Amino acid sequence: MIRTFICAAALTVMTVTGALAGDNEAKVTVVFDQKLPNVPGKSMKGLLVEYAPGGSSPAHIHAKSAFIYATVLEGAIRSKVNDGPVKTYRAGENWPEFPGDHHAVSANASKTKPARLLAVFVVDTAETELTIFQK
Repeated sequence: MIRTFICAAALTVMTVTGALAGDNEAKVTVVFDQKLPNVPGKSMKGLLVEYAPGGSSPAHIHAKSAFIYATVLEGAIRSKVNDGPVKTYRAGENWPEFPGDHHAVSANASKTKPARLLAVFVVDTAETELTIFQK
């Protein structure tokens, strides 16, 4: 069981970070991965997203089953979901992302200070690709 958890977490990290190789792009780390005991087939996954000063993530969507709750832990994050406006969220502020949402902008609002956010996913346990980057 523990071996399965470790392998799944490693696969998730490779899947999420595989497209993010540049110095100015986000570093993503899985910090929590747990099956929901009262919701068969669903899991909760926590991803720590760290942006260097001026850093960003490419436009993306998430797994079709993913409901996401993002909270800024440090600094400020610029975000644009679907056709909404670009908003700046500061430490302590949060926003949801619903299944099928398009995340067009995800970036550190500062060119001089780092920023971090925690993205909590409720997702189908079988999902292996949490983030699909667009070119």
